[in-house]
Amino acid sequence: MSFLDIVGPVMIGPSSSHTAGAARLGRLAKACWGTDTLNEVTVFLRGSFAFTSKGHGTDKAVVAGLMGMLPDDERIRNALMLAKEALFPYRLTTEDVDGAHPNSARFSFLGKNGRRLDVVGASIGGGAVEIQEIDGFSVAINGELPTLITFHKDTRGVVAAVAALMAGREINIASMTLHRKTRGGVATLVTELDMNAPPDEQLCNDVLQAHPAILRVASLFGGGNNS
Repeated sequence: MSFLDIVGPVMIGPSSSHTAGAARLGRLAKACWGTDTLNEVTVFLRGSFAFTSKGHGTDKAVVAGLMGMLPDDERIRNALMLAKEALFPYRLTTEDVDGAHPNSARFSFLGKNGRRLDVVGASIGGGAVEIQEIDGFSVAINGELPTLITFHKDTRGVVAAVAALMAGREINIASMTLHRKTRGGVATLVTELDMNAPPDEQLCNDVLQAHPAILRVASLFGGGNNS
């Protein structure tokens, strides 16, 4: 049992799941997108997220998270106004999906050159969150540890190349999980790292160059359920 399980998260708003969790989820989803120019993100609120959106401030919290705010940021109360002032390109709506987690959302990102990314995540209680799907691939990312996500063509040598690069940098790998739909198609590799800081731009670039099949790399900060 963690400290968070006992006393709950430090947060702005009335609900750890609908407010703190929503802010963390938005922040983690945006990290999956990376630093590419964002033309628009559409947030599809599901279940109780959709029903309590305004009453519990879920709408404000999720937009605040997308803009990089932490759950205890006083600006969350004014997040929608701040987003409008900053011309942050978001749209909020709802969707009904059978079997979806009751406190979940789908983030549909659209960027330059038509790049798209769909991220599904849930607030799983006590302010903790989990990314459950990326572009249709089932994943389980809680953001507790600094994490690298590689999108690559499914071919031999990618996992070995990433592992060798980490070994060369003396970075310990906590876990590696490979996800693919079809042999030879697009796959994702989720690598959790024992680091005190998120993977920097140089490390991400080195991973991108580690194997010709690697198409894109995203870096997620650690402490996702404690910050």
